[in-house]
Amino acid sequence: MGVHDGKVALVTGGASGIGKGIVERFLADGASVVSFDLKPTAIDAPKDRFLSLEGNACDEAAVNKAVADTVSRFGCLDVMVCNAGVIAITPVVEMDFAEWRRVTEVNMHSIFLGARAAARQMIKQGRGGVIVNASSGAGRRGAPNLSHYCASKAAAIGFTQSLAIELAKHRIRVNCYTPGHIQTPFWKDISEGFSRVTGKSPDDIVKGFMDTVPWGRFGTPADVAAAVSWIATPDAEYISGQAIAMNGAELPF
Repeated sequence: MGVHDGKVALVTGGASGIGKGIVERFLADGASVVSFDLKPTAIDAPKDRFLSLEGNACDEAAVNKAVADTVSRFGCLDVMVCNAGVIAITPVVEMDFAEWRRVTEVNMHSIFLGARAAARQMIKQGRGGVIVNASSGAGRRGAPNLSHYCASKAAAIGFTQSLAIELAKHRIRVNCYTPGHIQTPFWKDISEGFSRVTGKSPDDIVKGFMDTVPWGRFGTPADVAAAVSWIATPDAEYISGQAIAMNGAELPF
């Protein structure tokens, strides 16, 4: 018996990295899962428990349709994971407004649209639910060359705390996860971006980040996914409005 047997989960940004790890974990834990991403999600999964949808998590109509398609296919929505996000590395004084808007809009608007659509469906169902939003350790403190990313991830924490209070009367729990350094395809862009602005080699950039992790390794999508899955279980029934870290003891907690 899986801990999510009979449940239905929708994951945005599920085609790669942390999102794909979350999709795979919920499937392994018994849920029926819908992955919503700009590109197809390539996963070896039972066809009667998995659906890949393509669309933009910042498009209001597309997000609403993804929720409707999830309910049409599987009958309900129990868990919403708003995972879609982007990152870029640029000092503020060199940053184009277009880059600021892209990073903040993707990271903030996708959470708002996904959580709102899920909350409306869960309220309609009348039996509660779970919404889990993607933040980051960067949402707890500033970092040079990441002002737009840090700002958007801090906003995710504030939004999560506010929505948790609003939805408590409907028994809908809202939390967010704040990963530290997680080994995903983002790291190529991250290391090359910091190399460009610091003059250090990409390898030295990676080593520098690794040296900040007391656990001695980067995290994996599976590390994050295990925590997200647990947040959605009845064992976490009294946990709402929280920002939960998985970071190998890296500060801030």
